[in-house]
Amino acid sequence: MTGEILRILVSGMVAGVPAHGGATWAVLQYVLGLGRLGHDVWLVEPVEQVLPESGAYFRQTMDRFGLQERAALLVEGTAETIGVPYTRLAEAATGADVVINIAGMLTEERLLEHAPIRVYLDLDPAFTQLWHGVEGIDMRFDGHTHFVTVGQAIGRPDCPVPTADRHWLGTLPPVSLPDWPRATEPPRLGLTTVGNWRGYGSVEHEGIHYGQRAHSMRALLALAARSALKIEPAIAIHADEKPDLAALSANGWRLHDPAEVAATPDRYQRFLQDSKGELGVSKSGYVRSRCGWFSDRSACYLASGRPVVAQDTGFLPYLPTGLG
Repeated sequence: MTGEILRILVSGMVAGVPAHGGATWAVLQYVLGLGRLGHDVWLVEPVEQVLPESGAYFRQTMDRFGLQERAALLVEGTAETIGVPYTRLAEAATGADVVINIAGMLTEERLLEHAPIRVYLDLDPAFTQLWHGVEGIDMRFDGHTHFVTVGQAIGRPDCPVPTADRHWLGTLPPVSLPDWPRATEPPRLGLTTVGNWRGYGSVEHEGIHYGQRAHSMRALLALAARSALKIEPAIAIHADEKPDLAALSANGWRLHDPAEVAATPDRYQRFLQDSKGELGVSKSGYVRSRCGWFSDRSACYLASGRPVVAQDTGFLPYLPTGLG
């Protein structure tokens, strides 16, 4: 590596909602990738309380990736940790050059105050800005020096989403390529993806409905019946969504349970690399906002040598397309 070696403190969710291999990878890509570039990287995940399953998942994940000596699950407002002790974490934070704070999760002033660069990293563009500016939710923007988003078009004239009075720098989701080698085995599955039918509520702003994946997939129900390839996403959908489940089944969608096929980073990777490619159906909020969101999951398919068919969220000016 050329250039200065930095001490970087990354904060993001790994174990707060355990058994979500894709969400875990979204954080690990930064920790592992920056570490492989030669930087001194630490991970801290704040939680309200440590549940047994969360603690076990955190330990297993850190052991799996060799991060057990530079990662901690921190109970908010206390010095209680799983992983490295708080004193060691505070010592590392004292010398930090940069904090990368995903969704502003880390609010512990003692761990933040010494870093001259404190980056708020937004992985849920449009919704983050709307929650803050329209619904008045505290998204923990205060105290950060820079604001970065995977919504490439946030703040641009063709994106109607308010900026919450921040200047947003666009970025793309990284992939640690040594950890995501090109898949060499023939795919066993058809077109897949991993996600939630609904993750949270929708937002209305100036006559535009910013909805969930459910709203996008309903408009594409006929696609599976018309495709020569099997379409078999891993979608977390509640059993009470009976009309939607019936419609998906009637139209030829074969659903996998992400709790089975993507519960750990390794299972998630295996599922993606066993696929012929991704059919990436985005939350309708990303599509309607034209925010330029591009999925960290899609980046993993591409790194694995698997093509991606993705809904246009406004990313066309920022990414090469049509080459899959």
